[in-house]
Amino acid sequence: MQRFDLAPLYRATVGFDQIADLMDRVLTNDVGNQTYPPYNIEKTAADSYRISVAVAGFSDEDLTVEVKENALVVSGRKAEEDGQRAYLHRGIATRAFERRFHLADHVRVTGASHVNGMLHIDLTREIPEALKPRRIAISKADAVEKDVVDAKAVN
Repeated sequence: MQRFDLAPLYRATVGFDQIADLMDRVLTNDVGNQTYPPYNIEKTAADSYRISVAVAGFSDEDLTVEVKENALVVSGRKAEEDGQRAYLHRGIATRAFERRFHLADHVRVTGASHVNGMLHIDLTREIPEALKPRRIAISKADAVEKDVVDAKAVN
């Protein structure tokens, strides 16, 4: 695998370190570890998303969903079986897992549900009022010139 040096990006930009970190994380991840459990990410509305993770064989008590420092961490750990079962074929993987999703700024987890072997996690992007676009009123040029003329007349 080819290794990219992102140092010039750090030297030439200000405030884009999150993008560089994300690129570095994506380029250095081991692709083999990202196959279990399978998941979908869908856009359900303009500012809403849903992550669906296939967790067949896991109960609600076996699953954990946490948000830590702009990262959504989904993990599952199956309780130890008592060894009474003898499988002829074991095709349903119930091994422990941890899946991380890096969340953008202002993305909040609004809920999670476990239905029919699928863990659904709902997300919403909530942009604060201070960051939303706002319209600036433009004053008339005549009013500004009149004030300047009046100030000169007084002096």
